[in-house]
Amino acid sequence: MSLFQGSAGKASDRSIKARHHAAAAAQRRMRRARRKFLGYYPGGFRDADYLDLERGYKWDAHKRWLAALDRDQFRSQLRSKAFSDIAARAVSIESRTNLLFSFEKMALRDAVKTTAGARAFAEGLFDFLHGGGSAEDRFTAWCDVVAALPRKQTRVLTWPVVTVWGFLAQPGTHFYLKPTVTRRAFEALGLDFAYQSRPNWKSYSRLLTLARSVKRDVADLGARDMIDVQSFIWVQGSDEYPD
Repeated sequence: MSLFQGSAGKASDRSIKARHHAAAAAQRRMRRARRKFLGYYPGGFRDADYLDLERGYKWDAHKRWLAALDRDQFRSQLRSKAFSDIAARAVSIESRTNLLFSFEKMALRDAVKTTAGARAFAEGLFDFLHGGGSAEDRFTAWCDVVAALPRKQTRVLTWPVVTVWGFLAQPGTHFYLKPTVTRRAFEALGLDFAYQSRPNWKSYSRLLTLARSVKRDVADLGARDMIDVQSFIWVQGSDEYPD
C-alpha cells in the first residue's frame, strides 16, 4: 500500500466515523423531541387534547377551504372575475385561525380591498396552487405577487402570509412557516435550515425537505400531513410548550 493510499484510507475512516457520529446525534435529538411531544400529548397525533388544541382548528380551516375554494370553484370564480369574492373568502377562512399575526391580517385585508389588489391576489394564488410549471417557478411567482400587493403601513410579504394559503388549501404538500419558532425547533433538532428573511424558493424548498424528513421520523405516532408536522415543530420551538 502506498503512503497516499494509507492517508486516503484514514481520511475515509474519519469521514465514516463523522457521519456515524452526526447520525447518532440526530437520532438523540429526535428522541428528545418525541419525548417532549408525547409529554404533552401521550396519544401522539390521535391524542384528544392534541386534536382539540393543535390540529382541529387547522383541519377545520382546510375543510372550509375545500367547501369555498376548491380547484373547480376557484377556477369558476376566476372566470366570472369575482376577484374580490375570492379574496374575501380566503381572508375569512384564515381569520378564524390564529395563524397570522394581527398586523399581517390587517395588511392583507388592506392589500385586497382594491379591485387590482384582489385580482392580483386571486390569480396569483390560483397559479401557485393549481398552475403549471415547476414548484420553484410557481412559488417564486407567488412571492412576487405578494410583494407587489398594495400596502398602507405594514408590508404584506412575510413568510406566514406567503405560506399560510398553501398550508390551508393543500396540507398534504405545503408547510406553514412561522420563522422564529420553526428556526428554534430545527436548531434543537440539529437540522440546517437555509433561512432568509425574505421569502424565497431555496429556503422554502429546504423547509419542505426537512418537514418531509420529520414526518417520516414521527410516522409511527400517527402523523398524517403537514398539519401534524407543523404542530410537532411548534411544540418543539414555541414558548407555549416549555421543556
